[in-house]
Amino acid sequence: MTLEGYNPAQLELLQKIATRLRAEGQSVGVAESLTGGRVAAALTCLVGSSDYFQGGVVAYSDRLKTKLLGVSEDILTVSGAVSESCVRAMAEGARLKLDVTVAVATTGIAGPDGGSQSKPVGLVWLAVATGRGIFTNRRQFSGDRKIITRAAMEAALNLLFISL
Repeated sequence: MTLEGYNPAQLELLQKIATRLRAEGQSVGVAESLTGGRVAAALTCLVGSSDYFQGGVVAYSDRLKTKLLGVSEDILTVSGAVSESCVRAMAEGARLKLDVTVAVATTGIAGPDGGSQSKPVGLVWLAVATGRGIFTNRRQFSGDRKIITRAAMEAALNLLFISL
């Protein structure tokens, strides 16, 4: 591991994201549940990240997803917090409420409890909202909480990069 616990490949990805955001004059924010702030921490580990990173919301509870990000109670009731519709609403809510050009959102089940047959531990939904639309990705990771949240953070950064 190197800078703040990020490996060389992760640091290279973060540099590429930073370069692209700066070159295009974009700003980024985050809406995190499952990752608990890890995406924000990664995006701010580089010197000069204030050029593009504006802030974020860690909305672990459904109440805060609704109150701070504008996720409708209907989405939470019908689809649940770990769903494509929820992560889409989180990303777009963050993009609008944080007044950024790009927002990244994460939601999922890190375990070891909380999973079900239809939504097992390790299920992760990711989204990136831009002015061109919302891009989503469903992933299934295995391992303990630390492994799952770290994998989700890295997957969110990859989705951000390909969505820019």
